[in-house]
Amino acid sequence: MNYPMNIAKSLKFLTQTLFLLALTANLGFAQKTYSKLPVSQLQSVYEKYKEPAIAHRRFKHADLQPLIQKHASAFKVEKLGESVDARSISSLDWGNGSIKVMLWSQMHGNESTATMALFDLFNFLEGKNDGNDELRNLLNSELNLKFIPMINPDGAEAFKRRNSLDIDLNRDAISQISPEAVILKKARDDFEPEFGFNLHDQQTYYNVVNTPKQATISLLAPAYNYETEINEVRGRAMKTIAGMNELLQELIPGGVGKYDDAFEPRAFGDNIQKWGTSTILIESGGYPNDPEKQEIRKINFMIILNALHQIATKGYENYSTEQYFAIPDNGMQLVDLMINEMQVKVNGKPYPIDLVIRRRESEANGSYYVSGSIDDLGDMQVYFGFETLDATGMEFTLGKVYPEAFESVESISQEKALELLRGGFLAAKVKNGTARQLHNLPIQVLKSTEKVSGGWMTGSAPNFFLSKDGQLKYAVVNGYLIDLQNPKTQEYKNRVL
Repeated sequence: MNYPMNIAKSLKFLTQTLFLLALTANLGFAQKTYSKLPVSQLQSVYEKYKEPAIAHRRFKHADLQPLIQKHASAFKVEKLGESVDARSISSLDWGNGSIKVMLWSQMHGNESTATMALFDLFNFLEGKNDGNDELRNLLNSELNLKFIPMINPDGAEAFKRRNSLDIDLNRDAISQISPEAVILKKARDDFEPEFGFNLHDQQTYYNVVNTPKQATISLLAPAYNYETEINEVRGRAMKTIAGMNELLQELIPGGVGKYDDAFEPRAFGDNIQKWGTSTILIESGGYPNDPEKQEIRKINFMIILNALHQIATKGYENYSTEQYFAIPDNGMQLVDLMINEMQVKVNGKPYPIDLVIRRRESEANGSYYVSGSIDDLGDMQVYFGFETLDATGMEFTLGKVYPEAFESVESISQEKALELLRGGFLAAKVKNGTARQLHNLPIQVLKSTEKVSGGWMTGSAPNFFLSKDGQLKYAVVNGYLIDLQNPKTQEYKNRVL
């Protein structure tokens, strides 16, 4: 049909105007939908919904069962199967949306930080009338969530990495020797999630490479082949991580690393990515003065909730894979104690050396002790110490064992232990004590041996003094540094030897 010129122009103008109005409206809606959650909102939500029944990281399977049942009315709770030692493994499902997201934690029994955060998240999702219903309704309408907390309950019981077959579940995705691996694989295959969150802890010695900053959180979109190629599935995970990192830089500036993406053909994360689920690895590392990882638990809660919001709104499309690759890599350059320029004598000749010490945890009597070890020595300039001592002019000096035995650990006070150290004694004997008995004294306590081991070479137990001009200045006891003139308050995790 032909229109007069002025009518045709008017129609064209009207069409263009309507298009621009629609575009503007859509952009405005997109900006509103994709805006990230404010840190203040995430923090207040966490404080309100933190699960009070879990206050430390060494909880067990039995501790979680009443908490799971507490949510049975708001979540679909299903027993997926049992572990080697017949402990139940359950899932909790929530949401009526079309986007499926699966989150699993504690594949390694001693990596429990994210499990705590998941129970905080359950409390939040079940809440109402707190000013956050709009967010909850969005997540409920867009997402279908499946949570599997504590995949390795037998490992959690002993607070160890592996399961009761001594198998690393994260190397059992293909062979599926372990019942826990079979359960996780079947859950993924039956549910067919679009997104997956693989929740772990990493050693506290990880740093943001070549910096003294601890990698409190490390992130990864695992590779699905040896070439570490990027397809749409992995690309979605990378973009989601870029959005998570934007939030993390507000929470822990400079404290985020990118985990190594070398392909591991046996690992769950790599294979779940390969099977078509956009997989995001979260590794919880260390944070200053947070031995029970309660601050990192809070960070986990905030970034997981933020990521679910991203997925629900497709907000990850606002980010790029380039932003993901801009996240600095993880390093492994942190140590508990670094001593610089300590003088050691070999064949009567003094040599100045640096040495680095790490203290690793072992389980005992429902808690843990640490065992210090000299990890390396020589030129240690590539390392960063949580504690560093310039020992220029100080000499390595061996310690002694106090000759008279005390009745028990309890009969040695902190003041008495320091008095012994100042007298050149690194260890004290006791008449009564139990194997692996824990104590918090700044001295080695002996029951089954008459000698205290110590040295300065790699692998040696770090028990020695630092002296200057014949005067003892510092003691190093099981890797703890003690200023003999001005001892600071610190927590010692030692055991009777």
